Amino acid sequence: MLKPEMERALNEQLGAELYSSHLYLAMSAFCEAEGYPGAARWFRVQADEERGHAMRFFDHVVGRGGRVRLGEIPAPPAGFDSLLGAFEQALDQERQVTAAIDRLMALAAEHGDHAAAAFLQWFVTEQVEEEKQVADVVAALRAIGDDAAARFILDRELGARPAEG
Repeated sequence: MLKPEMERALNEQLGAELYSSHLYLAMSAFCEAEGYPGAARWFRVQADEERGHAMRFFDHVVGRGGRVRLGEIPAPPAGFDSLLGAFEQALDQERQVTAAIDRLMALAAEHGDHAAAAFLQWFVTEQVEEEKQVADVVAALRAIGDDAAARFILDRELGARPAEG
């Protein structure tokens, strides 16, 4: 059985994962409008992945006899400064999620909730991968600068990202 504070925190993270999904959909729409179909696909796959993360939290709360409480999801920004700006914001978002997962791990330890800690360990590992993946794209875009041909090639590489599952 989940303690009320842990249940509340897990529900908040479920909402944060859904927000991430919405944010990445907004980034996908921006990339489509700006002529970056590869990046648009990359962000759409990422949006689907974040929704899957939200569902993991949903299932964990339900599976532990808790009650899922869905709150409002704030609207993401409608536009971004540039392709680099979108990926920089994505990196900031991933870092925020990492910090939230770390706080959840600390809360699980504080409450001696070993089941939550075991569940959250998957996210700890996942966030290392997520941050690196986005940081690599940011680094590539910074290195490319205004080179349109290099941006075109990177966009094609981003579009090759396979869908999860």
